[in-house]
Amino acid sequence: MSATENMTVARASRPTKWLLLSALIVVADQATKAYIAQHFGEFEFRTVLPVLDITLMHNVGAAFSFLASASGWQRWFFIALAVGVSAAIVAWLLRLPKGTHALLAGGLALVLGGALGNVIDRIRLGFVVDFIHFHWDRAYFPAFNVADSAITVGAACLLLDALFDSRRKT
Repeated sequence: MSATENMTVARASRPTKWLLLSALIVVADQATKAYIAQHFGEFEFRTVLPVLDITLMHNVGAAFSFLASASGWQRWFFIALAVGVSAAIVAWLLRLPKGTHALLAGGLALVLGGALGNVIDRIRLGFVVDFIHFHWDRAYFPAFNVADSAITVGAACLLLDALFDSRRKT
């Protein structure tokens, strides 16, 4: 193992550092949502780039507004799902063996922080605050937030770790 790999492995073996990353994601997510909610009305937007607007949107569904038109039960379903997944990720992080690669631990921490950031919104507000809105010409993509970004990057890290792990084994 190289010195860089040793350092990466040593850092990944400390679960509290990864839980701190999750906490930082939650704080950044909640702070940005609070700022947007204080300075924007719903659907008000400001263009940042020709392909990017900042706008306040309330999402009662999940990714891509999945189940947004349901009668309200989805709020509690998504809360229960996020709490269950978060508990499983915390247990997984705490049980990671010494020598675990940082890509796995970091991916789990990012997914955890994102899940908790969005579940806080669902509990407090009944919806998730989204505000980053990309578009191209007349094609508009679903709005998202810091928590969603962390979940996406974390999932990519987990996929990369799985890919690299399968290559290491062969």
